[in-house]
Amino acid sequence: MNYQTLMYKTVSSQPERGVQQIVDRILSSGRMSRQDHSLLTSTVLANGNINDGDRRLINRVFDHVQTGQLKLMDW
Repeated sequence: MNYQTLMYKTVSSQPERGVQQIVDRILSSGRMSRQDHSLLTSTVLANGNINDGDRRLINRVFDHVQTGQLKLMDW
């Protein structure tokens, strides 16, 4: 099993979560790890389509990174 297979297996084994729940957890903690990023990305890509609400939530994460309110951990 190579690294990429292990990474996708770990992300896909996470319970199904909506974008709202993931973003809320990231923003409330004030941190985003690579695993959080992978989970958010895989959730969005699994749906195959981003609606306006999800796009706004993701933009909130970017806004918090840009303003220094959210720290990127383990990058």
